[in-house]
Amino acid sequence: MGSSMGRKNPMRNAVLVNGVILNGPITDSKAGEKFVEDACKIIMEEVIQKAADVTEKVCEWHPPEKLKKLLDLEMRDTGEPHQRLLQLCQDIIRYSVKTNHPRFFNQLYAGIDYYSLVARFITEALNPSVYTYEVSPVFLLVEEAVLKRMIEFIGWKEGDGIFNPGGSVSNMYAMNLARYKYCPDIKEKGLSGLPRLVLFTSEECHYSMNKAASFLGIGTQNVYFITTDERGKMIPEELEKQVQRARKEGAAPFLVCATAGTTVLGAFDPLDKIADICEKHGLWLHVDASWGGSALMSRKHRKLLHGIHRADSVAWNPHKMLMAGIQCCALLVKDNSDLLKKCYSAKASYLFQQDKFYDVSYDTGDKSIQCSRRPDAFKFWMTWKALGTTGLEERVNRALALARYLVDEIKKREGFQLLLEPEYTNICFWYIPSSLRKMEEGPEFWEKLHQVAPVIKERMMKKGSMMLGYQPHRGKVNFFRQVVISPQVSREDMDFLLDEIDLLGRDL
Repeated sequence: MGSSMGRKNPMRNAVLVNGVILNGPITDSKAGEKFVEDACKIIMEEVIQKAADVTEKVCEWHPPEKLKKLLDLEMRDTGEPHQRLLQLCQDIIRYSVKTNHPRFFNQLYAGIDYYSLVARFITEALNPSVYTYEVSPVFLLVEEAVLKRMIEFIGWKEGDGIFNPGGSVSNMYAMNLARYKYCPDIKEKGLSGLPRLVLFTSEECHYSMNKAASFLGIGTQNVYFITTDERGKMIPEELEKQVQRARKEGAAPFLVCATAGTTVLGAFDPLDKIADICEKHGLWLHVDASWGGSALMSRKHRKLLHGIHRADSVAWNPHKMLMAGIQCCALLVKDNSDLLKKCYSAKASYLFQQDKFYDVSYDTGDKSIQCSRRPDAFKFWMTWKALGTTGLEERVNRALALARYLVDEIKKREGFQLLLEPEYTNICFWYIPSSLRKMEEGPEFWEKLHQVAPVIKERMMKKGSMMLGYQPHRGKVNFFRQVVISPQVSREDMDFLLDEIDLLGRDL
């Protein structure tokens, strides 16, 4: 019985079709296995073992034209030997930015989580697609379990959800879902008979709101931006005024998008007051908590999202603060009526047959606009299993404590000035070189200060000592935005950050 499953001598029964000899497999699996083994060794030595080493460079910077020459990017007619391919692996790692370096502070993700990394190795090796239980039984059950726990942390008794390729996509799903709830006919009849739909979001919201409105045919002119206070939080009274204005114009308001953890300032909109307005006017409330959602894991800091249980949908990215690896982004919906499926299903008969031999309610792929979909929930599940809820909570608490330490240090140091007291781990500040410290804060001062951050950024990139973002924002000249996430980051790294900025910029 066992031997009949194996392969007989392939050459004996070779068949010729269209000039191609069809015999056994054409790949050399032994050579392939050896290549994987050797490449894994390189990954281990060059990425994983160096991840926490602050003496390594964050990046080895080269301009695009030079980098093209350093990397052999051309694809040729004949394949290349394994030694050459392993050298290419080395080069790719060498010239890439080390986002897991303790001094990579550039984005809203950073650091290395060993458990989610192993989960990624497993899913890359298995190459699953999460649409039906028959092809992805394990990962569908994992996604269900993770979504259930995330829904509990939001404070809902029940709900639905799906993992998406990015918070921008989650926001788009939510916008489309809110519109479908408002006028279900749109799915079949399209936009032609609709009133002018209007949505509301804060002027500090993520740019994906505009993109989603454009993509969905709502139009960017129908996104009404609500004024924020000096902390970057949406002002509820302004929201009320804008809803009334839209009604007077004869438009149809249908959605409010609040933000829990804005991209630049890390501000949290007052969700309870916004929810009151949504209830009063019958509007869908979506909360973009892509960045701030992870504070829900902390008993100490979850109050930042007070009122989130009143939302109709929430976007939350565990790949940010909880380090589940890019991408890991959930859209969660307070619904038990299968709204996601009704809105998105296309009932593809070759995938979602209703007469299968198992419970087809586990074939959740029809809730997605994608067909192929990665098992992103598994990365987060593996980390959660390894650390427990307590470990995830400690991560959040530590990041906020480190942010607090940095704020206190900035206040003590000459030449550093906070823009505002942070609520979260976004610390926004100016570095003022000694040449500007005695100057009056007039137009000339601000114009000169505006030029400081880009020069320091260029110097740190070329030196490779760290990576830190800067930007102008709402009339404020260029300032640095430091983001604390990774548990590999130490108090010493916070001190280094300020020392290094001073070192790189003192002659300006």
